[in-house]
Amino acid sequence: MKIAALFPGQGSHSVGMGADLTAAFPEAAEVYSQVEHVLPGLRAVIEQGPPDDLTLTANQQPALVAASVAAYRAWRAHTGLTPAFAAGHSLGEYSALVAADALSLGDALRLTRQRGELMQAAVPVGAGAMSAVMGDPAIVAEVCAQTEGAQPANFNAPTQTVISGTKDGVDAANAALKARGLKAIPLKVSAPFHCPLMAPAAAGLAPELQTTAFAPPAFPVYANVTAQPNTDPTALPGLLTEQITGAVRWVETIQALAEAGADVFIEFGPGTVLTGLVKRILPDARTINVGTAAQVQDFNL
Repeated sequence: MKIAALFPGQGSHSVGMGADLTAAFPEAAEVYSQVEHVLPGLRAVIEQGPPDDLTLTANQQPALVAASVAAYRAWRAHTGLTPAFAAGHSLGEYSALVAADALSLGDALRLTRQRGELMQAAVPVGAGAMSAVMGDPAIVAEVCAQTEGAQPANFNAPTQTVISGTKDGVDAANAALKARGLKAIPLKVSAPFHCPLMAPAAAGLAPELQTTAFAPPAFPVYANVTAQPNTDPTALPGLLTEQITGAVRWVETIQALAEAGADVFIEFGPGTVLTGLVKRILPDARTINVGTAAQVQDFNL
């Protein structure tokens, strides 16, 4: 049995996430104590809201790291199990690196707060857009290559690709995709993530990443931009910088994990987005969600 630990990105948050874990497991309580120490006031936003404050990118990113790591550490303490691999979707790559002891929780919280602030500031509100496209990803890539200001941002599932870019570029791509018989659904997002418009955010975070202390991962962490395992800590600043403007190659990542022998996929943290995507990529895969105290306590392989 080889476990692949998966960690969610933005959109999986909810007010109160992790509160039952902190009440039941000291390992989770310690995570939330660190949140209050590193980013004072964020714990109250996580536990009490209001929802609009938690949804802010600069709050949501470190909050999801905290909730995901709290679930993971409670699970580790309760079961004594260790994953063979890890991967995170976009922001979740930071949680995966914390789980693998390649990045300290404090540094992950600090970096994701800065990442959120920089990504929000990179593009004026309304200047960018994102859409979820249902259909052949090859057609999506072809249309984006022919459309200025649009590019694939997330290859989420075999028939779901998110595109990102300027509002005009994404609107034009949506029209071209619909003409090719694909369905394009505009997304309500605060900024166009994972596209060249995020270059100012990448440039802003790069120096912080370069001065962060990374350690060799305890197990391979699959990078979003390569869909390949990485165990070299010196590669992490570059991979995490490139991730801000590059596409999340999630389909390839899950396929690569399966080829490496992963036969159980566990999503740590709130929501079920990633287990749903795994099922669409690998219909026969075994998936488990671990995001609540009950799910930790009832865990069984």
